[in-house]
Amino acid sequence: METVAVQKNHKLILNNRKAGLVTGVLDVLSFNLNEILLETEQGMLMVRGTDLHVNRVNLEKGEIDLSGNIDSVSYSDIHSTAKQAGSLFEKLFR
Repeated sequence: METVAVQKNHKLILNNRKAGLVTGVLDVLSFNLNEILLETEQGMLMVRGTDLHVNRVNLEKGEIDLSGNIDSVSYSDIHSTAKQAGSLFEKLFR
């Protein structure tokens, strides 16, 4: 029997690069005033800018509200990020 993975919806809404709503969030991995790293249904999402704040987190619904001066938004594949993190630890502990 085959297991079929069902992808859930993910949405990113930015308002004038000052505020945003992200849905389909699985976890908030890290955040500070310059970067917010989220694990979403569609991969890792990095939001970069200045004076960034996570205003509301509801992981049951998979929603995050954020604000600040948003300069860039980038996605990466979950698997490639995990491999990079693994190789970084391998290099540190050689």
